[in-house]
Amino acid sequence: MSFDLQRLRQSLLPQPETTQFVTEDGAEQLELTPAAVLFPIVRRDAHHTVLLTQRTAHLRDHAGQISFPGGRVEAEDASPTHTALRETEEEIGLARDRIEILGFLPEYRTGTGFRVTPVVALVMPPFELHPDPFEVAEVFEVPLDFLLDPANHQRHSMHYRGALRNYFAMPYGDYFIWGATAGMIRSLTARLGLHPA
Repeated sequence: MSFDLQRLRQSLLPQPETTQFVTEDGAEQLELTPAAVLFPIVRRDAHHTVLLTQRTAHLRDHAGQISFPGGRVEAEDASPTHTALRETEEEIGLARDRIEILGFLPEYRTGTGFRVTPVVALVMPPFELHPDPFEVAEVFEVPLDFLLDPANHQRHSMHYRGALRNYFAMPYGDYFIWGATAGMIRSLTARLGLHPA
């Protein structure tokens, strides 16, 4: 699909929304910690991309996984947008003046105990990145068209905490994009009408 910024804006929520949410298997029984991530779409000339990080292997939560920049809501954060921008700056050093907020996806509730507000944004090159080596092993970009194409969305399952859990994955080259990150991408494709919700 070709990128249509107007269509994307229209598909997003104008404000963070907790009455609309997506729930992973297993999240129903958990007490959930509020968090926010930035869903950063990079405005490239040839094709738009999505900026993703690979987390370092020693982290307590989601070690080694592909993720959006983001994290837990802190007491000083005024909003999910503030959390997402602060965490993005801390994790990869992306300056706020290169980021334009487009809107929000429904809250995403994870089987690992988080309720995440995805903040969708446009990132304007040129920009410099300064990844935090403690948290981030790598920063890379994946074509947006690839991620939005349902043909690239695989269904998987695994046993976790004594139950069979289902999840989506979007393998791209050497990167295995799965779990909450894939779920939030899937949430966007549903809002764009690219597959049934």
